Amino acid sequence: MRYLVRDKIFAIGDDYWIEDENGRHAFLVDGKALRLRDTLELKDPAGRVLVTLRAKMLSLRGAMTVERDGRTLATVRRKRLSLLRNHYHVAMEAGPDLEVAGRILDREFTVEQDGRPVAHISRKWLSVRDTYAVDVVREDADAALLIAVAVCVIRMAEKE
Repeated sequence: MRYLVRDKIFAIGDDYWIEDENGRHAFLVDGKALRLRDTLELKDPAGRVLVTLRAKMLSLRGAMTVERDGRTLATVRRKRLSLLRNHYHVAMEAGPDLEVAGRILDREFTVEQDGRPVAHISRKWLSVRDTYAVDVVREDADAALLIAVAVCVIRMAEKE
């Protein structure tokens, strides 16, 4: 399933819809202004919070957590930097960890689990400016989690 994300998503305090490949509202990103730390909520169309993204307050390399129902689901950290690609590690609380690699600022990267792609993030499929696609390639994957991971790594890369 492919989801379309507008880059304006990163303005704190603003709300933006993520659409599915058929143009229907799939997720609402609710930016929380006036918070001590960077916080976003990813909601379903009915307004239920699916995951909460929070910047960690005291982290040397920068990190963000993805929380569900008040518990940490995953922690996203920068792994290493090379000249052409960024690498991030997503430590999952339950299940295999995820690895993110590619050109984050260009919106061309892949999320892998156990060496197999779970999602591709790309602008090249789209003619719409300031929009990128999150293409979830495994049917058993948690789309909300993968969109949250994409949002986290892009926010972290833009701050660096």
